[in-house]
Amino acid sequence: MSFFSQQTNPVKKRRLLSFFIFISIVCILLGGYFYLEKEIGLEVVALFFFIQSVIQVFILQYFFKNQLKNVARQANLRKQIKELKLSLEGSDQIAEHKSIYLANMSYEVRTPLSTVLGMLNMLKRTNLNDDQRAQVEIAEYSSKHLLQLVNMVTDNANVELGDITLKYVTIDLVADLRHLFKVFEYQAWEKGLEFEFEFLYEEKDKFSVLGDSVRIQQVLINLINNAIKFTNSGKISIIVDQTVGIDDDQIVTFYIKDTGIGMRQEEIKRLFNNTSTFYDVPMMRDYRGGGIGLHISRELVKLMGGELKLESKENEGSTFYFSLQLKRTLDVEAEVVELKPILREKFNVLIAEDNRMNQKAIKFQLERQGADCTFVKNGIEAVELYKILDFDMVFMDIYMPNMDGYEATKAIQKTEKYIENKTPIIAVSASAFEEDIINAKLVGIDEFLAKPIQIDKLKELLIKYS
Repeated sequence: MSFFSQQTNPVKKRRLLSFFIFISIVCILLGGYFYLEKEIGLEVVALFFFIQSVIQVFILQYFFKNQLKNVARQANLRKQIKELKLSLEGSDQIAEHKSIYLANMSYEVRTPLSTVLGMLNMLKRTNLNDDQRAQVEIAEYSSKHLLQLVNMVTDNANVELGDITLKYVTIDLVADLRHLFKVFEYQAWEKGLEFEFEFLYEEKDKFSVLGDSVRIQQVLINLINNAIKFTNSGKISIIVDQTVGIDDDQIVTFYIKDTGIGMRQEEIKRLFNNTSTFYDVPMMRDYRGGGIGLHISRELVKLMGGELKLESKENEGSTFYFSLQLKRTLDVEAEVVELKPILREKFNVLIAEDNRMNQKAIKFQLERQGADCTFVKNGIEAVELYKILDFDMVFMDIYMPNMDGYEATKAIQKTEKYIENKTPIIAVSASAFEEDIINAKLVGIDEFLAKPIQIDKLKELLIKYS
């Protein structure tokens, strides 16, 4: 039996069975012959046939049992194939619903963002000093950056499928990327990292280039985000080298260096195979949110005619770099209306916000409308400061450490000052779900302002409560 069980090929089993039947027939004929020749007795023949019959029964039983198993296995496989087809159809439907959801979400985010960009553009045309102009430009570029990220979500699927077309526009790399890098400078500063960027070019060679600005920035956004994510101390350095020109073309090389955790050579090889991401490298799984878009960046660089490279040393840092050959072109310039603050009298505002970048953004927006801003980092500080100083309005972030916006609002409402003045409290949150708005109303918050803040909505609230 063990001999049969080792034969996994059904054809071999059938051959063995045929051979066994042939041997059985030969044995029966020989037994009959010897019995007729009187060489063996009837009892021996009967015993021989009995033993042979028992062996045949066992072998046939084993054979038919395997046949039944095969039939059952085939039926099971057919059932699984059917279930997989149904599952695949269900997955296709889910994927379709997700893509529709993503498209709707990106539309919902783009709509307020376009308002922000419009207002920032108007603000840029007013009489601003150098610092204010720089702040407006950073805010504008942050909005554009966010807009690109939103668009990137829907574009990523197209990149994966290879279904993407480059859109060439005139780019002033120094002017455009300086603004983008400024955004990351603040992000690195939030983490206690140094951040530096440098443009290498010949002073006499003032030129723009033709390229897909959105895709170049998409790659840089992914790589710089990762550099900041994987660096706990030290600095991030960006170099844009435009010193190499070939006839009417310019070779532009981008370097993104960090002093982060680095990688071993085998991890780099694994990372740069066709399917791996940062999450496939064991030491990087703890960095939640890191490694996003590396595969997309690699594909985009390839699409633009370059190759994404990486040099890295464990515990010393990494350098991602890529070169693009772009056509040179001529430079172009822009234009400039006036806006006045809507608040005519002194208007003091208390802002409870734990994120320093958000503090800068809301401060700039409110001060531009004529408000004086005072900041606190959490709900406890907001309550204590409200008791001491006089404020005309409170902007309360909902989610803060130590004491959230809901608890802080309740505590403020119990003070004598609030009972007497009924100071308007405005909830501010990026989490503008229906539940948040309902909870805000339940604790007596007057209005709900979603991030990113719409200038029109902010003005409306200031006019209403000033």
